Amino acid sequence: MMTPGDSIASTGVDLERIARAVREILSAVGEDPDREGLRDTPRRVARMYAEVFEGLRQDPASHLQTAFTEEYDELVVLRDIPFHSMCEHHLLPFEGVAHVGYLPDGRIAGISKLARVVDAFARRPQVQERLTNQVADILMERLAAKGVAVIMEATHTCMTCRGVKKPGSIMVTSAMRGRCKSDARTRGEVLHLLGNLSR
Repeated sequence: MMTPGDSIASTGVDLERIARAVREILSAVGEDPDREGLRDTPRRVARMYAEVFEGLRQDPASHLQTAFTEEYDELVVLRDIPFHSMCEHHLLPFEGVAHVGYLPDGRIAGISKLARVVDAFARRPQVQERLTNQVADILMERLAAKGVAVIMEATHTCMTCRGVKKPGSIMVTSAMRGRCKSDARTRGEVLHLLGNLSR
């Protein structure tokens, strides 16, 4: 059996504390947490939370520490980056794709780093609007880009399986920075490149 100290040391998360809380929730909704199907659920949920919130223990900027000098001054776009996040209002998942574009000013990032930045911000309690802004801001700052555009599309289970119950609805958010916001031609080009979205 894992002790609380061990669980924190290995994951950065108090797995035992989460498991106790999940057990209490099961009892509070009228279930028997000791029945066969639920006996290991608190521990499974604890490990799941450690995984889906691992972004809380990551520095997204670390993925952009290495950039390359390159005299490239046209838009760089990476589309359809899958992401999974957790709505901070109901602790239910939302997931979708991110489309990221930036206008370099002599420095480019490895494309996998763009996806890692999205994941680092997504894997924490979030709202989609903040997530979109965070990705745009860090790319603008760390790459010293002339402009950045981020568009995110996601389905939120907090409104598809509860509350208003509207399955199939998709939320789209955008964040434009620098010339992608202020220059009409650059904005038009990036929106054209990102315009044929996933649906």
